[in-house]
Amino acid sequence: MKRTHVVACLAGDGLGPELMAEASRALHALSGLHGFRVRDVHVPFGTEALTRAGHRLPVSTRSAYLEADAILVAAEDPALEDVESELDLRACVLRVRFAGGGFALVSPLSDEACEWTVERAFEIARSSRARLASVDAGRQWRDLVDGVAERYDAVLVDHLTVAEGLPALAFEPERFDVLVTGPLFADALEGIAATLEREARVVARGRLAASGPGVFAPVQGDPPDAAGQGVADPSSMLLAVSLMLAEGLGERAAAETLAGAITAARIRGATPRLPVWRRPAATTREFADAVLAMVPGSVRNAEFLGGVHP
Repeated sequence: MKRTHVVACLAGDGLGPELMAEASRALHALSGLHGFRVRDVHVPFGTEALTRAGHRLPVSTRSAYLEADAILVAAEDPALEDVESELDLRACVLRVRFAGGGFALVSPLSDEACEWTVERAFEIARSSRARLASVDAGRQWRDLVDGVAERYDAVLVDHLTVAEGLPALAFEPERFDVLVTGPLFADALEGIAATLEREARVVARGRLAASGPGVFAPVQGDPPDAAGQGVADPSSMLLAVSLMLAEGLGERAAAETLAGAITAARIRGATPRLPVWRRPAATTREFADAVLAMVPGSVRNAEFLGGVHP
C-alpha cells in the first residue's frame, strides 16, 4: 500500500489562498510521481477564521493541525504563535536555494534543544552531501558537535568561528551543504542567509518537532496589495513544500525533485522576479506550471532504489 501523509493547510487571508492553491498542486504532482499519497486538509486560520467563525483558531482547525503529520502555512498571522505553542517544536531549519545550489541552516529553538538540533542537522547532512559546518564561538558547542559526529562517520565536519562563517555565508554560499549553530548566533546567521541583495535567493523556514507535526512556511513574499491579482511569486511557498516533504514527511527524493524544478524554472526566467515592485514576468499560475513542467526532468534515478538516497 502507498504511504499516506496528512497535511494541515493553513492558508489564512491575503496572498495565502492563491499561494496555497499552487502548493497543493505541487504536493499532489510530487506524490503521484514518487509513490505516496497526500491528504491535504484545508481549514480556516487567523483573520480568515475570525471572519468566518468568530475565532482565529476554531476547534476544527486545532483538531486538524494537531492530528496532521505536518502543517503548511501560507500567510503570516498572529495566530501562528498559538499554533506553535501547542507543538513539541525543537529546531528551526532555514532552506535556501539559489542558481548555484543551496544549503540548510539549522538552529535550536531553546538551550534545552541543542543536542536534539545537532543530531537532526547531522541527519539532514547525511541525506544530502554529507557536509556539515558548525558556526559558533563556544567550546561547549564545539564539544557537543564533535560528540554527535562520532555517530556519523560519513559526514565531514568543519568548525568555523562566527568571524569566518558570516562572510562565507554571504559571499560563498555554494561552499555549504548544512550549517548548524547555537541559539546565540542563530538570528545573525539567518539574516545573512536570507538576504536577497546579492543574488536571487529563495528561502523557506521549517520548525521541526521531536514528536507530532512540524510547521513549514515561506519566508519572503510579495506585498499584501498584490493579493487577488494572480501575480505573486510562489517560489518561497513551493520551497516550503519541498522542505516539508523532506523534514516533515520524510519524502526526501520528492523534496529534491521539487527543489530542482524550482531552481530550473527560475533560471529560465519564468518566474515573477524580485524585486516585487516591478512588473512580473509571469503570473502565479504560469510560474507554478513552469515548475511542474520541470518536475519529470528533476527526478533522480536513485528514487527507484527502494528509498535509499545519496
